[in-house]
Amino acid sequence: MSTPKLFEPLEVGGLALDNRIVIAPMCMYSAEDGCMTDWHAVHLGQLALSGAGILTIEATAVTPEGRISHADVGLYDDRTEAAMARVLAQVRAVSAMPVAIQLGHAGRKASTHRPWESGAQLAADDPRGWQTEAPSALAFAQTDRAPVALTPADLDRLCDAFAEAARRSARLGLDAIQIHAAHGYLLHQFLSPLSNTRTDGWGGDLAGRMRFPLAVFEAVKAAVPASMPVTVRLSGTDWVEGGWDLEGTIAFSKALAERGCDAIHVSSGGLHPAQQIPVGPGYQVPLARAVKQALPDMPVVAVGLITDYDHAESIVATGDADMVAIARGALYDPRWPWHAAAHLGATVKAAPQYLRCQPRQYRELFTKA
Repeated sequence: MSTPKLFEPLEVGGLALDNRIVIAPMCMYSAEDGCMTDWHAVHLGQLALSGAGILTIEATAVTPEGRISHADVGLYDDRTEAAMARVLAQVRAVSAMPVAIQLGHAGRKASTHRPWESGAQLAADDPRGWQTEAPSALAFAQTDRAPVALTPADLDRLCDAFAEAARRSARLGLDAIQIHAAHGYLLHQFLSPLSNTRTDGWGGDLAGRMRFPLAVFEAVKAAVPASMPVTVRLSGTDWVEGGWDLEGTIAFSKALAERGCDAIHVSSGGLHPAQQIPVGPGYQVPLARAVKQALPDMPVVAVGLITDYDHAESIVATGDADMVAIARGALYDPRWPWHAAAHLGATVKAAPQYLRCQPRQYRELFTKA
């Protein structure tokens, strides 16, 4: 019996993955002053035992002001690096799964409460908050305070911050970097004409709006060893008339490919409150398919309500994408890759401590990690 496509190995920028299942980055809103905590060790540790091909650390801010909420993880000084090192040491002690990190900056969507505490922007007099910054002085929501428009000198500062966070990532021994250019955060804000109304060289036409995100990519790529894959997560569309769209996404993806991008992870939305998202199983797969068709040699990740095992297999088997990412599904079922393997007739690596849980009807499910 042939191996299901979902469980075939894959190389991304020279990094070997055992299968095509990606644990997507998911914010936990559980950091203290930018530092990872015991929560992250437990959370990431259990996902590192899931049998997936690679685990991605949540959106990690490259500056304090780049955090989405006051409780978000950062990697911008020695304190935050030391905290992440402690967590990674615990994760590495129990799993050899490759671990990537998502580096980002929230831009105008920063300085918020945690989601279960409303998720709204913090009040101006809240000591946990800060002044947000963005391509243009346009707030995300009507109730938000306007961000400060970034100057060219600020853009240089932020490129340096992304590069420094990348160097810290390499020093921590992380296996790959994903740059966050999706979900309405800073780099996506530069890409979309709905949030970038600049009239200088950092806005205007498509080339101008892509300029800063591409500069960030180049800075990160130059800051890490050539053997360390650098990938990008982007929103394929804003789902808003006149916003960022699939045509721009393909042009941006081609520009990234020219600069040595190792994979593109295709999500969508997050930039504007007026978005009309057709949510349903695999609703973002057509976006990933379009990128894959435009760039057949680029590894592409599909994400978004992919919870059915046969659906996941069909996405990679038909060539719509090379990998599928699981996010909320992995929170609900941290052993999703195990169950997918059992359903599809494949094998996954498992810690020897867990081998005795193997159901008799799935005798060939596990190999030792």
